[in-house]
Amino acid sequence: MALSTRWTCLYLLIAALSAEADWRPELPGAQRLGVGEFNWFGLRLYTGHLWTVGPSLDWNQPFALELIYHRSLSKDTLVQASLEEMRRLYAGSMTPEQRTGWANAVEEAFVDVRPGMRITGLYLPGQGCRFYVDGEFRREIADPVFARLFFSIWLDPRSRDPQLRQSLLGLAGND
Repeated sequence: MALSTRWTCLYLLIAALSAEADWRPELPGAQRLGVGEFNWFGLRLYTGHLWTVGPSLDWNQPFALELIYHRSLSKDTLVQASLEEMRRLYAGSMTPEQRTGWANAVEEAFVDVRPGMRITGLYLPGQGCRFYVDGEFRREIADPVFARLFFSIWLDPRSRDPQLRQSLLGLAGND
């Protein structure tokens, strides 16, 4: 095989592997813990899937939250909604510096979404988190406080949608 043909084959192999790369290799053995729908004023906005390495959510272990969108939403809407919920959960003690830094980070991580798109957040305890859009790495945020607060939007007992939280945690119907 000619050298140029070998390089072409190697390039195509690397490109194919890169296209398949997503968050799953970073969470080997992940199993879906729960799935739930988020509706707003009767509109189905997204379906959430929580992936964990154990039988329950453990904030000391990595996990992934995958949101599959059913409606088009702007990046600005996603960023503002996320920051407002984080501020609500953080009991209003978010500093202006944190808000600015977190807003910039989330702006870089998110995109305008269309139906069928998915954004997956990978929680890394003590490190921060990584975001993937349709399986492609988008942004890492190396801030454990941000990561905990961001995922608390869905997983904290004070979540705005307790039914979605219960479903993601695999607890729906186990009252």
